[in-house]
Amino acid sequence: MKITLKDGSFKEYEGSMSVLDITKDISEGLARVATSARVNGEVVDLRHVVDEDCELEILTFDNEEGKGAFWHTTSHIMAQAIKRLYPDTKLAIGPSIENGFYYDVDRETPFAAEDLEKIEKEMKKIVKEALPIERFTKTREDAIAYFKEKDEPYKVELIEDLPEGEEISFYQQGEFVDLCAGPHLMTTKPVKAFKLTSLAGAYWRGSEKNKMLTRIYGISYPKKAQLDEYLTMLEEAKKRDHRKLGKELGLFMMCEEGPGFPFFLPKGMVLKNTLLDYWRELHKKAGYVEVSTPVILSRHLWETSGHWDHYKENMYTTQIDGEDFAIKPMNCPGGMLVYKAEPRSYKDLPLRVGELGLVHRHEKSGQLHGLMRVRCFTQDDAHIFMMPEQIRDEIKGVVALIDEVYQLFGFKYHVELSTRPEDSMGSDEDWELATEGLRGALNDLGLDYVVNEGDGAFYGPKIDFHLTDSIGRTWQCGTIQLDMQLPQRFELEYTGADGEKHRPIMIHRVAFGSIERFIGILIEHFAGAFPTWLAPVQVKVLPISDKHLEYGQKVLETLNAAGIRAEIDTRAEKIGYKIREAQMQKIPYMLVVGAKEEEENLVSVRSRFAGDEGQKSLDAFVASVAEEIATRERREVVKEEN
Repeated sequence: MKITLKDGSFKEYEGSMSVLDITKDISEGLARVATSARVNGEVVDLRHVVDEDCELEILTFDNEEGKGAFWHTTSHIMAQAIKRLYPDTKLAIGPSIENGFYYDVDRETPFAAEDLEKIEKEMKKIVKEALPIERFTKTREDAIAYFKEKDEPYKVELIEDLPEGEEISFYQQGEFVDLCAGPHLMTTKPVKAFKLTSLAGAYWRGSEKNKMLTRIYGISYPKKAQLDEYLTMLEEAKKRDHRKLGKELGLFMMCEEGPGFPFFLPKGMVLKNTLLDYWRELHKKAGYVEVSTPVILSRHLWETSGHWDHYKENMYTTQIDGEDFAIKPMNCPGGMLVYKAEPRSYKDLPLRVGELGLVHRHEKSGQLHGLMRVRCFTQDDAHIFMMPEQIRDEIKGVVALIDEVYQLFGFKYHVELSTRPEDSMGSDEDWELATEGLRGALNDLGLDYVVNEGDGAFYGPKIDFHLTDSIGRTWQCGTIQLDMQLPQRFELEYTGADGEKHRPIMIHRVAFGSIERFIGILIEHFAGAFPTWLAPVQVKVLPISDKHLEYGQKVLETLNAAGIRAEIDTRAEKIGYKIREAQMQKIPYMLVVGAKEEEENLVSVRSRFAGDEGQKSLDAFVASVAEEIATRERREVVKEEN
């Protein structure tokens, strides 16, 4: 059989072989760090036997799927430790997730934080035992009987939901057996460094009608140094938590009267509006027009778009004049009506239509998280209607726009191209045209990208932008989706150069994604210390004493007249105290004014960037800061003084 490797080279073998043996033949070193593999696109164990020609990619902890196998194995090690220490605990599910793993468990006395150390200690023993991990299968009926005998009701329920005749896979390490599809490591030995990070409540199967279980989260790495680095990042993330900083800086608040519905406070509104002003400026320059569509629209619109059938449980609905209406969860259907409002010609295309639309989605209460996961948010949507031959250029234009946004804030990013999923709409020809349009645009731009086979939307392929913040976390924000289905559902048309009616192709795209979530990301990325152009208060005037209030007010008026957002601290406090307060508020510039400054029309400048910058003439300071704001310069922040 012929095994084609990722680099295009190949190996040939007489008979069937396990992936592990093939890996050892390629490189003993690679075999030591391999966690799993991809065979013809499917992620499998190293114990998987290959018996025919295939494409093979060996996965390590450096690959996302490779991490998944490592973390999934660690979740089983944790479950085994729990069962050893607390045998009456019932196990639910224990998957790997984006950052680590968790296991949902049910115990009469719920676990507390102090239990985690005991569990970790037992996990270390299991790792030291280097238990071989073996896979075996049972019939559905035998699997149900097995877990009934073990008194594991959650496992029984999971298996009962599977179809009749299904073969069920199990993994065993020592005395511990778990229901699992895999893949897993070959033994428990490689899991050298781990930490159980937190506890949370989680309803069984995510439904409030079911029992509340305890979810134990953890993270693991092949090396202790990697774990230490991650834990340091977590500590830094706690300090940067946008919920904490949002409150301290007076940006936004959450209330019990509106769970998941953020309240923006005056300084938060300055921040939000400054972002929106930038968005409008950028889009006007790129040839977009802006529209606003209603928040509530009739049920038949959502039936046409497909949302009523596929998304109704996430939509807020109401009745008006005896008819069903829904609050919009997305802006797209309203955008379709805008396009249809008048006849369109090929001369009108491409038509780039932007909307800062307020959308509402019913998220489960347990999933809400500050500004990152809310029930109402402003989506910076745009819909571009175009002819097939315009796809590549329009995609390039959108990529350039999104790149400009991320460069401004200092974000690095990587790009993923997601292709046709199994459950999709449309013809093979449409999908081929759309996917090649996206791929061609990325290639033309020379952008590196990863292909996510089968991860596109059901109506079209997409490009996702994953940005990396200042402490190394990634966030998915920008997206570009090609859609040939909504134009069809809404019967959109344009008159071509041939005088015939044609169907336009459409791009959905966002740059920020959700404005609210993007603000949350910016708060954490900058630790609340925004660039001057974005800071709610750009300059704080600090009179040394009451005698200098009048001059302080004159400085304030000069700043405001120049369009600089400024405040004055008129409290009868010592100047050191006022400076510390302004530093706590992350204000870019502090102007200390006393007798000498007043006599010579000067200001003593302290900045968040360079500390004490000395005395400057008021006019020179105003000119330099106005220039910094106008160009949206991002000065490097030095470590703040204590």
